[in-house]
Amino acid sequence: MVHKNKWLQYTLIAGSLMMAGSATAAVVTSIRPLGFIASAIADGVMPTEVLLPDGASPHDFALRPSDIKRLQSADLVLWVGPDMEAFLSKSLKQIPANKQLAISELPAVQPLLIKGDDEHDHKNEHDHNHNHNQKHDHDHDHKHATDSAMAAENEHNHGEYNQHMWLSPEIAKVTAIAIHDRLLELMPQNKDKLDANLRQFEDQLAQTDKNLVRILTPVQSKGYFVFHDAYGYFEKHFGLSPLGHFTVNPEIQPGAQRLHQIRTQLVEQKAVCVFAEPQFRPAVINAVAKGTQVRSGTLDPLGSGIALGKESYGNFLQALSNQYLSCLK
Repeated sequence: MVHKNKWLQYTLIAGSLMMAGSATAAVVTSIRPLGFIASAIADGVMPTEVLLPDGASPHDFALRPSDIKRLQSADLVLWVGPDMEAFLSKSLKQIPANKQLAISELPAVQPLLIKGDDEHDHKNEHDHNHNHNQKHDHDHDHKHATDSAMAAENEHNHGEYNQHMWLSPEIAKVTAIAIHDRLLELMPQNKDKLDANLRQFEDQLAQTDKNLVRILTPVQSKGYFVFHDAYGYFEKHFGLSPLGHFTVNPEIQPGAQRLHQIRTQLVEQKAVCVFAEPQFRPAVINAVAKGTQVRSGTLDPLGSGIALGKESYGNFLQALSNQYLSCLK
């Protein structure tokens, strides 16, 4: 009886360990859009989990102890890189290199990167760095406030290149290939499934791209302002016409001079729309647009509410396109 009880105890412990191991085996992505790509490639092989909850922004997120455990137990961690998710840098130093993938560091991504602000390089944007980042409107005329704001921007910048690269269909394809290759290294026994998933992702992406070019072409000449400098890859790919942005970094509110410039441009350039974001709903956008004919819309660069799955990245691009269309048409 004693031996039987011990055997039962060992069996239960072993079963618990197996269940724990299977529950934690996953691809963990920093943000939901990377989860869209990963879940398509890992479908039927392992689950994909997203670290940031809906409504959170990679610009100001802080890891909890439970998040660190998820990272440590993941089979693969997918992130943009240290210039975007600085909060991950320390924790990922403890994780083997073959179990993490930084999109911004992929050799095939390098030629596709655009510099921050290149997509908004209009004559009316030449001084955005000097005006957008003053946190307190009441003292924007004082030199010490300007110096402080400049220091804040330098402290919070996100690298030389625009880090919102998940909004590029070209970079999404490169990312999918990289995920496929890394998972194939980790689990070669799943080659057939991984190969099929990659082919399906590429085919769906090509079809989605073709459809979106068709529906966005009629609004390519419509001018608008976005809340922060996040959409350059998407705008460049689909030939849209942004007039500018309220801020480069959403943690830093634009100052009064910057807002005055934007309001002037809204009137003079007959912008069709100003876009806010669900992660950041600054009252300044409504204040600047008040009394003009400009409509207000919302763009969600993180795909909040879209379920992970084989078609989720295409659904994300479609949803973002619909958000543009609803305000620009």
